Amino acid sequence: MRRNASLRTASPLSLILLGLGTFLLVLAPMLSWYVEPRAAVNPVDIDTTAVYTGTGSVFDLEKIKTVPKQRITVTQRVRGDVADSERSGKAVWDVTTTVDTDRSLPAADPHDALEFTPHRWVTDRRTNAPVHCCHEKPYIEGEAYLKFPFDVRKRAYRWWDNTLGAAITLDYRGTRKIRGYEGYRFTGTVPATRTGTRLVPGTLVGQPKRSQVLAEEWYANHLVELVVDRRTGRVIYARTGPRRTLRAPGSTKDATVLLDSRKIAFTPATQKDQVAQARTESGQLRLVGETLPLVAAVLGFVLAMAGSVLVARGRRRPGTSESSGT
Repeated sequence: MRRNASLRTASPLSLILLGLGTFLLVLAPMLSWYVEPRAAVNPVDIDTTAVYTGTGSVFDLEKIKTVPKQRITVTQRVRGDVADSERSGKAVWDVTTTVDTDRSLPAADPHDALEFTPHRWVTDRRTNAPVHCCHEKPYIEGEAYLKFPFDVRKRAYRWWDNTLGAAITLDYRGTRKIRGYEGYRFTGTVPATRTGTRLVPGTLVGQPKRSQVLAEEWYANHLVELVVDRRTGRVIYARTGPRRTLRAPGSTKDATVLLDSRKIAFTPATQKDQVAQARTESGQLRLVGETLPLVAAVLGFVLAMAGSVLVARGRRRPGTSESSGT
């Protein structure tokens, strides 16, 4: 006796949907766990300038006295050394910081500034931890300097203070919006601390009978305030309140104020630039680490399910089979 039968075969479309869905399901965690962490690295070709302004008292070398209510401009330029970075596998950044009053601006040469400080910062590109190589100067420690690590947490961080020559603790103080963009706010202070010595005329430290005195240099900071982009660690707002003084050897009192300001902060232009870069960089990391993995996972699940259903149903085509019996 003969009877009709139906054979099931998978259509090309069902196999394509199943394969594409499986691929997207595998891609989703790879984007989040593999690609995104490798995108979150400190750049090696950085070239940025941050400008701070404020008012305060400044020691005038020509008048040989401290002059109050002076406008102070601090310019910090960061340039990456691409050759040394590629050679070491680290982020090697050269940093110059100048301090000026209106009398020294504009300066044809940064060395003409009231103060000029060059140094080099080397970090692990992923963790932001300082690395001691590549002619680093000074020996920088702590968890953050110029920027915070990626994926900033709501906790205290050790921030390198270059004037102090040591790391200070900045405590988490909630959030703050800068030009409409929200970041994590951190603050800290620096108590008066001896940072070195300087040979100066005795009159500057209350010892007029001595032509030269090895005076003590002291530094304090009324307030360090930083607002940081959570995802990238970029500083979108910075404020500092430095106080630098001279004391006679062994004295507990300031004799001459070299610099004293309650507030020197990012200019509006610098804030705007830092926020714009934070938006862009954070958006790119969010796209790779969150948006694309989510879209890939959802779309992959839908396509894989659709392909599986089509494969299970198959495509019917007529066929025959024989059987015998009496």
